[in-house]
Amino acid sequence: MMQIPQLMSEQYREAKKIIQSSEDIKVYSHIDCDGICSGAILSTILDRLNKNHEIEFVNLDVLDNIDLDHDLTIFSDLGSGQLIDTNAKKSQKIIILDHHPPLRDLDYKNDKDYTYLEINPIHHGIDGSYYVCGGGLCYFLSKEFGYDDLSWIGVLSAIGDMQNTHSGHFEGLNKIIQQDAIDGGYLEVIENDINIYGRNTRPLFVALSYFNDVKLPITNNTSETMAILEELGIDEKNNRKTLNELTMEDKGKLYQKLSGMIAKEVPGNYVKYISQLIIGDSYTFLQESKDSFLRDASEFSTAMNACGRNHEEKIAMEVLKGDRVAALDELEVVNRDHRHNLAQSIEQVAEDADSNIVELENLQYFDGTGIKPEIVGTITGMILRYCNWKKPIIGFTQTDDGGIKVSLRCSRLLSYDGIHFGNIIRNIASKVGGSGGGHSMACGAYIPFDKKSEFIKQFNNSLEGKLTK
Repeated sequence: MMQIPQLMSEQYREAKKIIQSSEDIKVYSHIDCDGICSGAILSTILDRLNKNHEIEFVNLDVLDNIDLDHDLTIFSDLGSGQLIDTNAKKSQKIIILDHHPPLRDLDYKNDKDYTYLEINPIHHGIDGSYYVCGGGLCYFLSKEFGYDDLSWIGVLSAIGDMQNTHSGHFEGLNKIIQQDAIDGGYLEVIENDINIYGRNTRPLFVALSYFNDVKLPITNNTSETMAILEELGIDEKNNRKTLNELTMEDKGKLYQKLSGMIAKEVPGNYVKYISQLIIGDSYTFLQESKDSFLRDASEFSTAMNACGRNHEEKIAMEVLKGDRVAALDELEVVNRDHRHNLAQSIEQVAEDADSNIVELENLQYFDGTGIKPEIVGTITGMILRYCNWKKPIIGFTQTDDGGIKVSLRCSRLLSYDGIHFGNIIRNIASKVGGSGGGHSMACGAYIPFDKKSEFIKQFNNSLEGKLTK
């Protein structure tokens, strides 16, 4: 199992000392599941140390040249790629816990008249996409204080950050966090389980109809999923099951059926990836009640993201920190409203998908004007079920300041094929005067309003020869 490098361990000891010697503390964290988990872990550490602190969840675009008004400012799940210290005053202290590509190297801190400590796995040769995320980095800080009981939040952050999507398992430093959570009695991992969203709360025939990495006869077709499940003898008309209720034998039958269906639809070079689309570890939080949507890590992470998308990060953080009475009720309301907003927006695009989705040689896109920038990424991912899975899909919508928010999603097969759309979108966005980045299969950008056509053209051209037709 990978261990934390010695220099990184020394950085954590230094971070502990800095926090212990500080009184006036501000935390900035990102608005997604990973960022919210990061913030919750840091806030819990500071609570236990009786340190007064403020916490603010922000988008990346507000961080460049930010005013620093506190003795210590901590940035979690962001900061490495932004100009956060241009206004740092003498004797102020900055800690960054981030896994995104860093602008500054390890020596950057040496000639400063303020304290600057950046803990980023990339500085230590560790992949920040699959081996550890923001919440994981914050968990290792909590472990430095002896708070191993926060390990399950580290697991949740990694699920929310899709750190397990490459292989279906946790790798690198994430394995340490997973083991801590298992040892503490917080987590159960079933290895090589059927990996379909909604294992606890969605009837299996519904969950299967959302399959969108490859367009199958069951995609968007619940009558087809019901027929197949009944034919396999693993579901009955009057006794609908969830995935969790299937026996291992039933799961084996389902796996065989799905892999056969996918094999008929994909080009030959993708056949070797079929099992990765269906199989992966499942993660159950043992402290959550059996009928709760928080028991399954994927569903819990979706609820956290729903809060971030609706500016309700504080509710999510209270749930993570243990407020399971008022905050849990509020979380359910946010979740319900979020699903309603998503359904309305998807209808807007999907009801006439043929004319709303424009397909070019190497990509497809839709104009999502009117869709909130915070949810356009989620919508884009769900629209994948209605279009050509062999190309990435891009959604555009306007931001409050008159710019354009761009979101890209693609089938996992494209990322398994080695295409990293996060790197591509960062490159194309910067060429048209914007900024962007993200994961290989889910990423986004902000670009000027009048650069949309140029962005599309450059993006389409950049993919020439890269996609399997």
